[in-house]
Amino acid sequence: MFFRRAGPSYFTATLAKTPRQTISRALRECHAFGRKRIMDVIVIGGGIGGIATAYQLHAAGHRVCVIERHATVAQGATYGHGGPMLPSPLDVWFGPTFMGTRRANKTGIVFKPGFDTATRDFAKKLALLRDPDAFAAQYARLRPLVDLSRRMIGEIEAAFDLDYEQRTGVLHVFRRERELEQAAPAIELLKRFDVPHRVLTPEECIAAEPSVPGDPPFAGGVLLTDERTANCPLFTKQLKQILEERGVEFRLGREAASIRLDGSRAAVELMPLDSALNGAREVELIAADAIVVAAGIGTPGLLGRVNAKLPLHPLRLHTLTAPIAYEEHAPHITVVDSIKRIAMTRVNQRLRVAGGAVLQSEAKTVRPLGAGLVDRVIALLGQGTHDWIPGAAKVSAARTWEGLRLLSPDGLPVVGATDHARVFVNAAHGPAGWGLACGSAKVVADLVSGLTPDIPADTLAALRIDRF
Repeated sequence: MFFRRAGPSYFTATLAKTPRQTISRALRECHAFGRKRIMDVIVIGGGIGGIATAYQLHAAGHRVCVIERHATVAQGATYGHGGPMLPSPLDVWFGPTFMGTRRANKTGIVFKPGFDTATRDFAKKLALLRDPDAFAAQYARLRPLVDLSRRMIGEIEAAFDLDYEQRTGVLHVFRRERELEQAAPAIELLKRFDVPHRVLTPEECIAAEPSVPGDPPFAGGVLLTDERTANCPLFTKQLKQILEERGVEFRLGREAASIRLDGSRAAVELMPLDSALNGAREVELIAADAIVVAAGIGTPGLLGRVNAKLPLHPLRLHTLTAPIAYEEHAPHITVVDSIKRIAMTRVNQRLRVAGGAVLQSEAKTVRPLGAGLVDRVIALLGQGTHDWIPGAAKVSAARTWEGLRLLSPDGLPVVGATDHARVFVNAAHGPAGWGLACGSAKVVADLVSGLTPDIPADTLAALRIDRF
């Protein structure tokens, strides 16, 4: 066994069937090395959550190493984000308009729990937030994180003058009057939190976005005049480049197999670059002063030794990316089927259509969808495009994507400290706006630094991992 530096300050140990007492000694020596005000922090995950966290930690003066199992960043769930940056009351994946029935053609969500009780219980907990009062209270807890996220994104844009295909304006459309009535609690919250918006008649919707057809008739819409959409993977890769230029270390193509704990210390066990090396059991151990788990769908497994099993559920999302067919039919603002939660965003000469969620048992989620179910989901997205922006894109030439995102039973992300003093988490932001990861990253960086985050105490409590 030997120690060597892996970057500016990280001790690593190459271990092969290493005795427990030797691992403990390695952790103690690494801990002693890192006992200082400026800390060495490992971030697990190269999606938007991990890269945003690495950015904030670096901005706070810490030395950061990012571990990502793909060959580059933004290759998991981040790759398929549909565009909306921050969630309004109309965008969150809970509330009065969320999954009011179990019919996919009415909700845009395929619910296939089978005989799995856990999945049914998860859906029932989310259904409790359809009550208008419960919905309003839960969104009020989330709102300070939305505001913080907006500030963090604004600071990054101002500092680096980034262009990641941002667009302003989001139009939520409703087919039936009763659907618009269901959205009334969300519209009230828009007023309560002074979110710039306009409730529009069908004619006003068409004037705001001429690609929306007047036939068949629809009930109306809500225009969020200042809300933005953007290319999340591009933003993530730009941040990664900035961090790399400033000395943040990236371990790409490495799998974080587990977190090893020893008293007040923590380390990450990395699998070899080639995991098929004749069945070799040799692993690499990297220890630091703090570890942040932002590993998306892999987060619960990595935290299994720190916290009890988290009630986070994988949700399979889909995206179609199609070339623009006719310029005159292409939308200039994002159009969202608010009930089916299908977002249609123009990205240069492409149209990105995101949604088509499949909620099923965890065991089935980790396996590929059957061909029939895939066709059903893609048809939902294609139909949404045909309904609201017909002729805008060549759907037949679309590239499809599917990926998994974690959703919590109360609709809020999991952000902050864990039961171990050296381990933190930034995960489960759901499909409701990738920008939330940026505010969550600031919360985590403050906590790692021993500072009080700039959000109310009830919001911080609502995000904690032990709230379940």
